[in-house]
Amino acid sequence: MVSRQPRPGAHDPFLQVSVLVSVDRNQINRELLIGALGDEWPPDLIQTAAEMLADSESRFPSGPRRLPGDLVRAIQRERLLVGMLRAVAELGYRVTNVQDVIERAGVSRPTFYEHFSNKDDCFLAAFDTSAARLRAQVATAADQGGDCWRDRLRLGFDALLAFADAEPDAARVVIVEARAATPDAALRRVALIDEFANCIDTKVRELLPAGTAHSSVTASGVVGGVESMLYGRLNKGQMDDLPALLPSLMYFAVLPYEGHLAASEELGLKTT
Repeated sequence: MVSRQPRPGAHDPFLQVSVLVSVDRNQINRELLIGALGDEWPPDLIQTAAEMLADSESRFPSGPRRLPGDLVRAIQRERLLVGMLRAVAELGYRVTNVQDVIERAGVSRPTFYEHFSNKDDCFLAAFDTSAARLRAQVATAADQGGDCWRDRLRLGFDALLAFADAEPDAARVVIVEARAATPDAALRRVALIDEFANCIDTKVRELLPAGTAHSSVTASGVVGGVESMLYGRLNKGQMDDLPALLPSLMYFAVLPYEGHLAASEELGLKTT
């Protein structure tokens, strides 16, 4: 029989800006709804939804509703995605089933099947939304580095570590659990890693001095090493000091491109 115990290193549920479920009976507030659903709905409707959910222990009350059906369905879908992230982070993909997801999402089984055909379908949607948030955060941060490739890399790595620190459930799904999920999930995970490697390779070619030549394999090696480190940390639940890893990651990434002297600057080391 497969164990139903939480995986080693699983953390307690906590409130975060990109999700709809919190530690307090899945209570939902306006800021969380806006963070998940964007600005496509009027603020007064978002506020009404938050009040209704807070008054009914996170479930939409029975009887006449004051919310558009599309908004209710959008909220329920987001709740299911967060329920999937939490279930998989706590139990592992292979052990997680639909019941685990709906219990954490606070929705009914029929509601689940209104949105997703099965567990795999929901997992892929949760992966896609998590990966999209990660891409956006890393890209926005890197762009602040302008035309300095090391600044871009540093800010991008910092955003990656911040994402894993703030959203460990999402990070675990993207980096760890997708390996053990469906073939589609594994392919999407590889595509995400390749995308980050291509970004590094492109900026190196654009921004490093003319005459320096590097294989695209170098960028793949850098991203693979960073991914391997995060995989190990997430698997062991070693999340306390993630932001402190930035100098070491920068040394590892700069070394093959600019050598030991430049890489040592990222560690704050004096070289001669």
